[in-house]
Amino acid sequence: MKSFTALKDRSPDLQSISLAVLSSAILVLSFPDWDFSFLAWFALIPLFFAIDRTKKSFFKSFVVGWTSGTVFFFGTCWWLTFAPITYAGFPSILAYLLLFFVTAIAGAYIGLFSGIFAFFVRRFGYWGILAAPVLWTALEFLRLWTTGNNWNAIGYSQAFSAPVRYASFGGVFFVSFLVVLSNSFLVFAHNVVKNQCGISLISIQIPKLIFQSKYSKLKKAIGTRRRQVIIAGLLFVPMIFLLLLSLIPYNVSSKPHSKVSASVIAVQPNVPMSGLTQTKWITLRRRQTELAEIVNRSPSFRVDSRRQALADALPNEVEERTRFYEELAIESFRRNKKIVILPESPMNFQYDNDSEFRSFIKEFAEKNSVSVLFNSAEPDNRTTNGYFNSAVMVNERGEKIVQYDKIYLLPFGEMVPLPEFLAQFVPTMVGRFSPGEEYDLLPFGDAKAGVMICFESHFPSLSREYVRNGADLLVELTNDGYLGDTPVLRQHLASAVFRAVETSRPVIRVTNVGVTAYINERGEVLNEAGVYQEATRVWTVSKSDGKQTIYVRFGDWFALLCILVSILLLVLIWRRRESE
Repeated sequence: MKSFTALKDRSPDLQSISLAVLSSAILVLSFPDWDFSFLAWFALIPLFFAIDRTKKSFFKSFVVGWTSGTVFFFGTCWWLTFAPITYAGFPSILAYLLLFFVTAIAGAYIGLFSGIFAFFVRRFGYWGILAAPVLWTALEFLRLWTTGNNWNAIGYSQAFSAPVRYASFGGVFFVSFLVVLSNSFLVFAHNVVKNQCGISLISIQIPKLIFQSKYSKLKKAIGTRRRQVIIAGLLFVPMIFLLLLSLIPYNVSSKPHSKVSASVIAVQPNVPMSGLTQTKWITLRRRQTELAEIVNRSPSFRVDSRRQALADALPNEVEERTRFYEELAIESFRRNKKIVILPESPMNFQYDNDSEFRSFIKEFAEKNSVSVLFNSAEPDNRTTNGYFNSAVMVNERGEKIVQYDKIYLLPFGEMVPLPEFLAQFVPTMVGRFSPGEEYDLLPFGDAKAGVMICFESHFPSLSREYVRNGADLLVELTNDGYLGDTPVLRQHLASAVFRAVETSRPVIRVTNVGVTAYINERGEVLNEAGVYQEATRVWTVSKSDGKQTIYVRFGDWFALLCILVSILLLVLIWRRRESE
């Protein structure tokens, strides 16, 4: 009984926990599939108030943040249960219980943020609130560095809105910093006004006085002119902040040359995740090439041509200009080198080990005069029965010209991140693969492309290295079909959007079930295909002018700066504490 009472005394109260959960709920709504991205700019305010309530205890503040983080990751990553329930026959209760443990681990980083942040607020008063964006960014980077995963960092909530532009400056971490800065400033403004004037900006006191037209009481409540200036200044500072933010370059943009290097035929085959017999396997393989052949014979550029016509034609000339652009596009397509891209899927191609498949691809490439890029399990000759998860390209003669071996493997999907003596007892969802080591670039005419296979689009270091080595575009091959028609489809797309903006290189995203799309260097998602349906797309690619963004040149400099500043603040607090 005494131990229960002691635990209760050490735990945060219900109101603090409720504020933390409210904060998570608002933040969940800012991510796909809800996509209310603007909510992220003030979603953390209830959490900050909860931390302020518990700031005298590191443990209480940690629990508040941990609760908030666990609820958030559970609410945005519930789709992780889809595969084990649907394909492995896991009981739903067990699947969601395992998910809880996984999300609790990720949530601990927000718990650590809350505990340290409470320390800052306790030592620096309301000025300590301004340390939140620095500390939050540092711990997001720490999560990536220690777990190899930074899924749904708060910056990713802005993938489909204007602030994504700033990723070219400091990556997704800089966007996270801006989002948390907005939250911390709003709380800072509230606390300053409350401290100086005794008025809470989030209470009903001010709206009530305005509604009742009792401006004299409001003026009396605000007090002296000095306090009025403080309130006015704090209300206008956010507008000034947004204005200054708009002056930061949209992105350090690399422009493609006008000359088209190649045409890409992207195939979204919608291969089912289960029930693949040998007969169905052969039928579905043939269907993929048939889809590509149909496009190769009769390409359609109607959508893109009309978009271009609407941008530069008079209203009564749109149709005529659309036909003009369409004819130009078809003529260019006929002249260009063509690359057919097949996505990652359950088809399990094995180019080196399957002579029949090699003959099939060779015949297809020669018949249609196309290069083919596809996903394949390729042998790792360094080990017995070892395989790489690879992207293989064959030329128009059906000859293999380049192979990229996936470097970043999916934990517990393609590898087990444990010592080998333990890893051998842990099952994986897809198989066990060897990690690749080379950043191979693929020829797309006179342009060069770097390949990201599935989960790899989540790693900015990979796309950055490609561009540093001369990549003019990025290609993502992925299959999210095992996770169903859930938010993962657009959450994964969000990663690709950030990779495009960070590097100022277009991303050609070719998927099995969706979302197949062309993402330009500004992060705009164009010509996307519907999910869970067959689709083909034709895009042109060009050689870039070679310019590199600040992020490509300097990498995660901003996140590292935030870590340094966080450490310096902790040292400063410690030294002040020692001197007292």
